[in-house]
Amino acid sequence: MLIAGFPAGAWGTNCYLVAPAAGEECVIIDPGHQAAPGVEEAVRKHRLKPVAVVLTHGHIDHVASVVPVCGAHDVPAWIHPDDRYMMSDPEKGIGRTIGMPLMGELTVGEPADVKELADGAKLDLAGLQLTVAHAPGHTKGSVTFGLPEAADIPPVFFSGDLLFAGSVGRTDLPGGDTAELLDSLARVCLPLDDSTVVLSGHGPQTTIGQERATNPYLRQVAADRQGRGTADAPRRGM
Repeated sequence: MLIAGFPAGAWGTNCYLVAPAAGEECVIIDPGHQAAPGVEEAVRKHRLKPVAVVLTHGHIDHVASVVPVCGAHDVPAWIHPDDRYMMSDPEKGIGRTIGMPLMGELTVGEPADVKELADGAKLDLAGLQLTVAHAPGHTKGSVTFGLPEAADIPPVFFSGDLLFAGSVGRTDLPGGDTAELLDSLARVCLPLDDSTVVLSGHGPQTTIGQERATNPYLRQVAADRQGRGTADAPRRGM
């Protein structure tokens, strides 16, 4: 499997191109602010043919390049219906104070072909099968994507802004909810194998095993699930 990832734009949002191998079809995950040049560089370098864009959620730092990327390759974009409105009206999702400084340079709007994601869906794209899990908390329509173990490659989990190395996504933006986020962690992340590789929306690669041992949020929801009482939520990271 080929996974080409890079951070892009003012928010350093990770964009991923995923394919069975170089020279084959690929899926693009979260082409955010200023990601289009990096996408085209990866496409050329690995001789890839994009067939779809899939989005973990609708915040502008994850979707700002959807229109030019989809247009350049004539491919659809997949997003959860609860976050679809953010592609055309990003200020409603990220807040005026945060969004306004960059709004003049952003391409907002929907691409020509938008398809909606559903919880538990299996997306057969580019020779891959992505499992969709609805994981609200950071936004109402946040989702994660899972790829099963293949040959000697462990399972891969694209967590978006649900789970980072040592932290989780913020919940102080419109649509954020701490209780929902902790529930999503318990429901979506805790059942995963320790070997599962976590590729998040921001920051470095980690694994579920590492996060189970060190991430205070996963430790909290694990303790709650085991009936040890509910601790106060730790301070949220970016």
